[in-house]
Amino acid sequence: MSDPFLSYKDAASRRDLTINAILWDPLKDEIVDPFGGKEDIDRKVLRHTSKKFVEDPLRVLRCMQFAARFQMEVAPETIALCKTITPENLSKERIFEEWKKMIVKGEKPSLGLKFLKESGWIRYFSELEALIGCPQDPEWHPEGDVWEHTLHCMDAFAKGRIGVEEEDAIVGFGVLCHDYGKPLTTLEDKGRLRSPGHEDAGEKPTRAFLARMTAHKSFIEDVVILVKHHLKPVALYKTRENVSDSAIRRLALKVRRLDRLIRLARADMGGRPPKTSEFPEGDWLLERAHALSIKDSVPKPIIQGRHLIALGQKPGRDFKKNLKKCFEAQLEGRFHTVEEGINFLRSMIG
Repeated sequence: MSDPFLSYKDAASRRDLTINAILWDPLKDEIVDPFGGKEDIDRKVLRHTSKKFVEDPLRVLRCMQFAARFQMEVAPETIALCKTITPENLSKERIFEEWKKMIVKGEKPSLGLKFLKESGWIRYFSELEALIGCPQDPEWHPEGDVWEHTLHCMDAFAKGRIGVEEEDAIVGFGVLCHDYGKPLTTLEDKGRLRSPGHEDAGEKPTRAFLARMTAHKSFIEDVVILVKHHLKPVALYKTRENVSDSAIRRLALKVRRLDRLIRLARADMGGRPPKTSEFPEGDWLLERAHALSIKDSVPKPIIQGRHLIALGQKPGRDFKKNLKKCFEAQLEGRFHTVEEGINFLRSMIG
């Protein structure tokens, strides 16, 4: 309940940060800034107004997303205060919204993630914390461990956002989680560091990480699919002379949207400074997908149940089997139009 008799300073002290505690007195037409918020804006510093900051744990995550969005540093005394706060009683939905804001709006997400580490709150996101100190082969990853790689990847992703919130959220969380399997698979092999199978190994920690933030199963599935296939564009490009249209169609069927996968893989390649961020693999795959009209959708069956019925087929065990055979033939490129599909169907059922 609000108190109309609070002083300006007492009222402002209830705000989270000094930059949000700047008031305007309409009667005197003057700015009231009891905690130096204007100066903190100029210095690009996030600082708490008072000890009341601890009353809402979500404010720690607000610092995370503000640091990323406005490229600001969190004051040492605020970091120290954050270390005393726990996320107790925070709903997963509130947590998810702060993460989402950082991902879809953050100009430099690495700053938010660095704050998460400095404040100690990274311990509440164990899958992310596991990346710290996980080594990588310096020839392929000169930037450092998996944590450093992820920071660079997130900043690379931010530069390539498309401005569609849902799409940016799916791809952004995919970039954040794409190497969650590395701490589980990294080993030394003949003097080289490798992480065989880390794409598949990343599924379980990605699901666990996201399940603590959201109950939206379709969103989680969309992110997990990207994590499990994030190396596919590079792998296909290596044998591009032998990659069939069928292989491209089948990959699109698995990942649902090739443009998402390419955006993630592009951010992955951009997260290895000082190595080049050029990504011909993505350009090649995007061109192939565009030519097949599956850049942002899965291949849709040309032959439908109504076509089988028109040829005298009755719904039953063979009905579904014949539809599947037609779709397999379509993926293989054996027909491309309804007319061609019906001719194939006639030859198949006799």
